[in-house]
Amino acid sequence: MLAGDAYCVALSSAASSAFSATRFGTSTTTAVAATATAQGKDVYKTYTGDGTVAAGWPAIEDWVSFDYMFNANLAQMTASCAQWSVPNDSTQETQDIYNSIVDIANTTQVDERFILATIMQESTGCVRVITTSYSVANPGLMQSHDGAGSCNRNGVVQTPCPQSEIHQMIEDGTAGTRSGDGLQQLLIQAQRLDVSRFYRAARMYNGGAGSIGPNGDLQGTCCTKCYASDVANRLTGWVAAPHTCTL
Repeated sequence: MLAGDAYCVALSSAASSAFSATRFGTSTTTAVAATATAQGKDVYKTYTGDGTVAAGWPAIEDWVSFDYMFNANLAQMTASCAQWSVPNDSTQETQDIYNSIVDIANTTQVDERFILATIMQESTGCVRVITTSYSVANPGLMQSHDGAGSCNRNGVVQTPCPQSEIHQMIEDGTAGTRSGDGLQQLLIQAQRLDVSRFYRAARMYNGGAGSIGPNGDLQGTCCTKCYASDVANRLTGWVAAPHTCTL
């Protein structure tokens, strides 16, 4: 699965408010607490250990709201496809990403912020992201486990990317596929009730259950060792600040 790179592009708070008010509206999914009031900080802090608050990881109360997070990352989303020499996301495509996240969060009861953080980590929100292939193909916005959704498969690029494909990409990564788990299953496999279940699920999404260390450490035994730390930072407002994790 791809690890999304941070671009040095920031969205002003004024622009963010305008988009939220005029375009994306307010999310109403029951998967997210409507009282989220944490102020986002575009900084990066390396987290190590087992994902618990006691080990220094962010509490869920430290997470930003979904609308704040989406708008803060919007500039990156709309510039991210250029790295693969395909058209960048359109206004309609980003709207479809937003709507699909909200819909699938309601269906699966997976926190919509966690879904968005995974999208940004895997594809930086590019709807025409390439399909990577290691032991299996990893297509789409969430680089899912042999998923059905993609707007860039076998050299066939779809522009515009249909809403149905965008929804399928996010469903594949969240609800899982016929051959692999998604966030919904991994949150159960995390076997925790506290916030560490999200960080453990992120570690497993990137590297499998065996990537969690013997003491529960989330630095990983393979793949992207900073993956869980990256996701935790995205959930608290990191967008474009320098990535300082060197695990």
